[in-house]
Amino acid sequence: MINPLEEYETLESLLQNSDLGFVNELLTGAFHQQGPGRTPRNPLGVFKAHLAKRFLGLRGVRELERRLWNDARLRSICDIEDHEPAYGRSVLSRFPGKVGIERLQSIIDHLLKGLKGAKLVKGKNVALDASFIRAYSSIDMRTRLGRSDADARIGRGGKGYGLGYNLHLSVDADSELPIAFKVTPANIRDIEVAPELLKAARRVLPRGIEHTMADRGYSSDGFRKEVRRRSMEPIIPYRSNQHKGERGLLRIDGHFKTHGPTRLKRLYKKRNAVERVFSRLKEQLSLRDHRVRGLIKIMLHVQLCIIGMLLNAQAAINSQRPRKALSITYYAT
Repeated sequence: MINPLEEYETLESLLQNSDLGFVNELLTGAFHQQGPGRTPRNPLGVFKAHLAKRFLGLRGVRELERRLWNDARLRSICDIEDHEPAYGRSVLSRFPGKVGIERLQSIIDHLLKGLKGAKLVKGKNVALDASFIRAYSSIDMRTRLGRSDADARIGRGGKGYGLGYNLHLSVDADSELPIAFKVTPANIRDIEVAPELLKAARRVLPRGIEHTMADRGYSSDGFRKEVRRRSMEPIIPYRSNQHKGERGLLRIDGHFKTHGPTRLKRLYKKRNAVERVFSRLKEQLSLRDHRVRGLIKIMLHVQLCIIGMLLNAQAAINSQRPRKALSITYYAT
């Protein structure tokens, strides 16, 4: 009989093979440890609970709280002693805001630095794109705003339009790992955020980026100039009404078939890496399934999903299983 652990590891393995010392120090600094007031629950344990929520596909903190009361294994993963109560809804829901965007970003930067040092993130080819995140709110048809989420806006989502946000993402196209991102209301166009996203990617990878891939939604002479100014080659298809009749340009027809020089077509294929990253974040790390409202809380939710993806890659490297760096389901048991 085949041992299932030969094919799949567990969340315990992921956490054991992750370098959480920096994370623990950073999280502890967000909570008072001495003086008046109630002693806070273990910050690292609550952080692990939020990671488990995403890996296990638990949609809200109510469901997570119930699992923490009833699942002895999950309690152990989240550092809850036998005599301790589960982390309550208020503790779980307030935790991301208490830690804050800056601390979570520091965790992301620290993880990316380690993955660069391990040569997993190479930073030679970068792909940009945006994806819609539906708001946890209905639309007030009178104001065209969210009834319970005033920050959300109507924008294109999939085949139609919906109320929500856009996650603008910059991805290392070779490792298929996120390196920079920005969250905006859904009515903000991709090209408006592209220069800021490019700058953020360059901050993470100050040297070595050779090509920037993006779809024709990013096609503008101004953005191409910005990419070249940063010593990168833009691999972006021209629209049919741009530079008409000029040869040697990359284009895409109405059937989504690429035309142009073979070298450019081959590089443009790497753009699909960003689509796969979105798929893993949404389908395997619960990016799509959320119950939070407001731009700040959506941003915190996105950061925790990305941290889960990067910790997954780190654990695979540390356990000498680099081929599992992109397999979220490998540890989600």
